[in-house]
Amino acid sequence: MLTRRVLCAALVSGAAHRILGATKVELVEGNPSSPVRVMIYEDLQCGDCLALRNLLDQKILPKYGTRVAFVHRDFPLPKHEWARAAALACRWLTEQDRVLAVRFQREIMSEQLHLRTDTIEHWMRQFAIRNKLDPDAIIAATSDPRLIGFMEQDRQAALARGVSKTPTMFVANQAFVETIIYEEVARALDVELGH
Repeated sequence: MLTRRVLCAALVSGAAHRILGATKVELVEGNPSSPVRVMIYEDLQCGDCLALRNLLDQKILPKYGTRVAFVHRDFPLPKHEWARAAALACRWLTEQDRVLAVRFQREIMSEQLHLRTDTIEHWMRQFAIRNKLDPDAIIAATSDPRLIGFMEQDRQAALARGVSKTPTMFVANQAFVETIIYEEVARALDVELGH
């Protein structure tokens, strides 16, 4: 059995790609070298995305984390008032420390019912302070044109794949939308892994 520290190190990593002259750092959990890549389009203010986050932590990553790359993509829905700012802050965090980016996802999603546009900035500042990061920098990230460009690329890629709801998880070309059932995802992952 892997220790918690080793499991965290194995499960949280990132991959960088060159895009329009800038480096895009992706939030990847699991094995970033795996040929089996699961794309997750999510909105940090989405209740179903919180359910998927919990499913990832409790079942999917413990079973498949060493064999599959789970790539997080931003798809904040227009109806969610602070989801865009949260996505941009999480992108900035991914560039600083991928473990903190996953922690940010977990914490902000668990606070969904208590956050509003007039409280999100304070919450993000407090997260930065708790984690020894610059609180002004996390807020600046929410209007950073470079990060906005990367988020727009994710949105365009999602729309091209027919994504309209969150979460949408792709295992190969099979889409799992909104209510994600573990057994269905596990079957698809087992097929991709050749089991």
